[in-house]
Amino acid sequence: MAAVARPRFDENGIELFSGKIGIFSFVVKEPAKQNSKNRTAGTMETKPIQSVTKDITRACLIEKVLPAIRAKRPASDSNNPIFFQQDNASPHIGNNDLEFIEASLQDGFDIRLCFQPSNSPDLNVLDLGFLRAIQSLQYQKAPKNVDELEEAVERSFDKMKAKQLNHVFLTLQSCMLEVMKDSGGNNYKVPHLDKNGLEREENLPL
Repeated sequence: MAAVARPRFDENGIELFSGKIGIFSFVVKEPAKQNSKNRTAGTMETKPIQSVTKDITRACLIEKVLPAIRAKRPASDSNNPIFFQQDNASPHIGNNDLEFIEASLQDGFDIRLCFQPSNSPDLNVLDLGFLRAIQSLQYQKAPKNVDELEEAVERSFDKMKAKQLNHVFLTLQSCMLEVMKDSGGNNYKVPHLDKNGLEREENLPL
């Protein structure tokens, strides 16, 4: 599970907030049941959770994502609610989940779950480019097992620059504009803004 927000910069382009809340793997540690050439029986192995359920998603949100949001949220947003958007995958909990709501209001925070519109992949900031960006970094590591894959993904997440993530959010913003032009429809092409060129000219839109 990856959680990101729009990065923040000051008037001089200095990074104030990277936007990277965290990336959290769905794995378990289990002792190996048999000996093999790579490890002896009883050695702890990392294994992927084969079926992620609502209970597992809820636990990840409450135990990992919410604490990360509290730790990393910019101080300038201290009085604003935080909207945590998720897609419509079946393991995701509903926005009225009582356990999540109780946990989300702790320490004076106001964190609310919401869903992206269905059949609207261009409104998912992760799908627009973020996951592709860290995947390309991950492929450079050629992981051979789950531990190496987990490490490669986390390292790729750490290496992704805030400006690159900001570009993805600008693409999301441009898609929102196209949706409005199409009266709420999706009959449009994802705009290409030449963000690198605009950034060099210091004309990148807010």
